Amino acid sequence: MKLKFFEEKLFNCLMVISTLIVFFLVGSIIWTIFIKGFNAISFEMLTKLPSSGFYLGGSGGILNAIIGSLLIVFGSTIFGLTVSIPVVYYLNVYLRSNSKFSYFVRLSFDVFYGIPSIVYGAFAFSIMIFCGLKTSLLAGILTVTFLIIPIFVRSMDEVAKSVPKDLLDVTYSLGATKLETAIVVIRKIFPGIITATILSVGRAIGDTAAVIFTAGFTDNIPVVPWRDQVATLPLSVFFQLSSPVPEVRNRAYAAALLLTVIVLLLSLCGRFVTSKFLKNIAN
Repeated sequence: MKLKFFEEKLFNCLMVISTLIVFFLVGSIIWTIFIKGFNAISFEMLTKLPSSGFYLGGSGGILNAIIGSLLIVFGSTIFGLTVSIPVVYYLNVYLRSNSKFSYFVRLSFDVFYGIPSIVYGAFAFSIMIFCGLKTSLLAGILTVTFLIIPIFVRSMDEVAKSVPKDLLDVTYSLGATKLETAIVVIRKIFPGIITATILSVGRAIGDTAAVIFTAGFTDNIPVVPWRDQVATLPLSVFFQLSSPVPEVRNRAYAAALLLTVIVLLLSLCGRFVTSKFLKNIAN
């Protein structure tokens, strides 16, 4: 009994220490970004495009990167949901959950989920070279879409598997087709869709490696998606941190702080929406 009590206390202490270490590391990152970036944030920085010499201490702002990140996130999220929802529906309604093909599909998405984003960027860049395409907003959107589709599918699939099979049988007994049953399934997994969207947006808006080869970088706001390059907040942070001017490096921390705040707000919104519609999840 004493040995068991000692082991329990030991593991409790290890868990507490591990939790404190994680909080300390996260808090240190946020504190560093806040201290170095808060004073550099201004209305001009958030509402103006970079002027000539911006990365050498000139005037201007990062409006191009803010709008570019939002365009890529919005476009990739729409495309990702358009592809992922039918896949999840097919896996959980049309296929048997224990079939070999469904197991293979889920395993494939697990593998895709773990592939580094730089691999997606390099693959898309190779395709662009083969097809003679140039870096553009559309290329960045498609690359990020490929990156977040596994997140969408696996997150929503785990929720969809919790939908009782009896519920599907009831809809069939009432004369509903498998396509009409999609409405019932989507209502039940709606919180999962929101959670998957938040996870995907958080990764999409903060990813650099996937778009550095395909989206390019520009000081302007893109007009033609398949022709114009686009800037993103992570790339803006990267280029500003590479500057030898201390003022520009402080702007990089300000951009990083803005990016952190956006992700935090998205997470809070996701939790609110998820809790509001949590009753739709089948027990």
